[in-house]
Amino acid sequence: MAPACISSNPFARSSSRGASPLIGIDPGLQRTGYAVVRPRGCEAELVEAGVVRLGAGLPLEARLAELERGLDELISSTQPDCLVCEELYAHYRHPRTAILMAHARGVVLALAARRGLEVCGVAATQVKKLLTGSGRAGKAQMQRAITAALHLDRPPEPHDVSDAIAIALCGQRLRAARRRLASDASTGRTGPNRRPA
Repeated sequence: MAPACISSNPFARSSSRGASPLIGIDPGLQRTGYAVVRPRGCEAELVEAGVVRLGAGLPLEARLAELERGLDELISSTQPDCLVCEELYAHYRHPRTAILMAHARGVVLALAARRGLEVCGVAATQVKKLLTGSGRAGKAQMQRAITAALHLDRPPEPHDVSDAIAIALCGQRLRAARRRLASDASTGRTGPNRRPA
């Protein structure tokens, strides 16, 4: 059985150290997009992004095993402490697609649990709304938002990669917001600069 092919985008590398990164996953059975981002101040920087390519002619169980191996290698090399994965969306016209994607998502979540990672699930509309202000944003609008947020020279390609970057950015922003709320609660802050009376 051939190993999964992992390819990174050359624009998507950073060597800075600091807070633990998180990994965003856009699961698929032919290509799974991934993106590793690290918090930097109030925003994030892209550490690495790419795709795990799976053998299209292989049976489902072999592709799932390849996916698990490929992602396990990525987690070992990038050391994230959180995995962000898109929630399932089932369109009534394509229920089989949702069922097949559930297989890939299940492998991703099981791997995260085995590796002891925090898991954050995000809905596609939530990702779009958080990055563009609209839950109905198209692919081109999302790519522009990602390019601007990360100060990239060009939009990330293919869409599996840009989707994974968007998922990772959304997860990073949600995690930062949760941490701010927890910090405010522990210090008694109830607003931006207020303390309760």
